[in-house]
Amino acid sequence: MKSHSVTIAAILAATLALGEPGTSWAGTENAAGGSVGPPVSELEKGAASVALGASKLSPLATEFIERTPALNHLAKAGAQLFDAGQAHGLRAVVARQGEEFMILQVMPDGEAIVAGVQTDLSADLLLTIAGRSEPRVTELGVSHGMRGLFVRNGRQFQVFYVTPDGERVIPGVMWDASGKNITREQVTPLPGVAPTVTIGGEKETGAGSSAGRGKTVSALEAARSATFGTIGSEAAPRIYVFIDPLCGYSVRALQQLQPFVAAGRVLVAIIPVSLLDYEDEGRSTKSAFAMLSKPADQMATAWSRGDLNGPPLNGAEELLRRNMAIAEAITLRGTPTVIWRKQDGSEGRVDGLPEDWNSVITSIGSESHAAR
Repeated sequence: MKSHSVTIAAILAATLALGEPGTSWAGTENAAGGSVGPPVSELEKGAASVALGASKLSPLATEFIERTPALNHLAKAGAQLFDAGQAHGLRAVVARQGEEFMILQVMPDGEAIVAGVQTDLSADLLLTIAGRSEPRVTELGVSHGMRGLFVRNGRQFQVFYVTPDGERVIPGVMWDASGKNITREQVTPLPGVAPTVTIGGEKETGAGSSAGRGKTVSALEAARSATFGTIGSEAAPRIYVFIDPLCGYSVRALQQLQPFVAAGRVLVAIIPVSLLDYEDEGRSTKSAFAMLSKPADQMATAWSRGDLNGPPLNGAEELLRRNMAIAEAITLRGTPTVIWRKQDGSEGRVDGLPEDWNSVITSIGSESHAAR
């Protein structure tokens, strides 16, 4: 299974799969037009970080990988791991998979990593710049030996992890040895991070909602009630694909579906949600608003072209809120998630990027069973 919450490839895709490089809060213009410091791309910061720790990359020793659970997980997922040296109590590692790479910091207990690079800011300096009290700064507690800071900059926000000596902060996302996204769990309860949605007349928020816990929801029926854009022939059987506009695997899913669409074998219903705001400083929500402001027959094309810069139309926020409620109700685990009606009338679902699209599309039911 490949989705935006699984292997190192998903971590890499989060920052490198789309054209715009990832940037830290300290160098990013926010929605209100304010910025702090010059923009610094992940690649530029990564090069600086590696230069601090090591003048030459060398493969990590097998013994070290095997006794470090977080790295062992990545190696088994197919990543090549290189030693980038030690700085401020942490070992930096370069993970490569295919044509992609990422700078990682290994947590002191070896049970987790942070996908990010050390900045030149100390924790004290960051707190001085941002302001030391809520709502600007929220302490996330200590996880795997690392203190987490949730920092707001106007309408944007970023999670930072403090090095053991307090002399550097790392803007990034923490993953444990099983591939679980620790950062997502830390930030979901915070106001304004996970959209508040309405299900069955009761307000629910983020992972704390009861939807999906003990309540059976037909994923197909829920998907049908979402707001989506379509691509393909209306005469073809339909599948539903939940996507985050800035998820690299979601982008890849649309690319892989194009030949099937062109052949008239499938009509794809693209359902925008925003799951990655804590990683991309709110750009997922902004892009989802832009998608939901397009006509249904233009939404997927606009997304594929990166044409998501226009102002959102009135009502786009409510449409996204509804889509997020549906995602919550079906316990969406990541993006992409594919849902369809099978030939026997049962529901098909793949959480992540399917290994074989042809098998998925072949299994779609006849016209009478197709999801409409």
